[in-house]
Amino acid sequence: MGREAVSIGADTFQFFTRNPRGSRAKELDPRDVEQYLEFAGEHGIGTIIAHAPYTLNACSADERVREFARQTLSDDLERMEHLPGNLYNFHPGSHVGQGTERGIALIADQLNHILRPDLHTTVLLETMSGKGSEVGGRFEELAAIIERVERKEKLGVCLDTCHVYDAGYDIVNDLDGVLDEFDRVIGLGRLRAVHVNDSKNPFASHRDRHEKIGEGSLGLEALRRIVHDPRLAGLPFCLETPNELPGYAAEIRLLREG
Repeated sequence: MGREAVSIGADTFQFFTRNPRGSRAKELDPRDVEQYLEFAGEHGIGTIIAHAPYTLNACSADERVREFARQTLSDDLERMEHLPGNLYNFHPGSHVGQGTERGIALIADQLNHILRPDLHTTVLLETMSGKGSEVGGRFEELAAIIERVERKEKLGVCLDTCHVYDAGYDIVNDLDGVLDEFDRVIGLGRLRAVHVNDSKNPFASHRDRHEKIGEGSLGLEALRRIVHDPRLAGLPFCLETPNELPGYAAEIRLLREG
């Protein structure tokens, strides 16, 4: 992943800790870790983001599903200790009919089980589009999770541009207002990463379908304003658009202009 990132002009990247639709993870090879750290240092790769599998649901109504989430989160964070100082992002989950308050309580309970004082990774709650019974479509829901977690210093937020726009936060016409609201409800100090995606859907659709940069309802200029906003300077920005390496390279160039 490091070599691919450098080949397209990136200085950060996101990777899955295991199959995004599965459960098994490869055994770690200490030599691979060594080689990556050396390569990253030589090529100026900064903070990177690990992403949990999509199958993880920390607030499922099924105890077995919650236990899978707990085991996966714990194992992934143990692995991330080999790359200290980086970020681990996950979708908070879907309450599947239990209600948002119950979902928030279950997610916080999971985090209270796995977050340790000696952890060198910051765990990120991702902003969601609010489809179905997803938790995290409103900033207040993420703030409520954080409030219930004992080791708050280990938590941050990843803002997904497609998700927040689909959730009803107008980052196209009122970016300042949305960032002000985020700061008031959660605090910009907790914003640790950004997923830069266009959306196939109209504003406030609550559907979550990513589009290539400049080909969706957000548009290139709005996404450029986000990338170049001084309040977000220094954060890792990662693409999750339906693309291949040459397309990602072109998107990086587009976003860096202007």
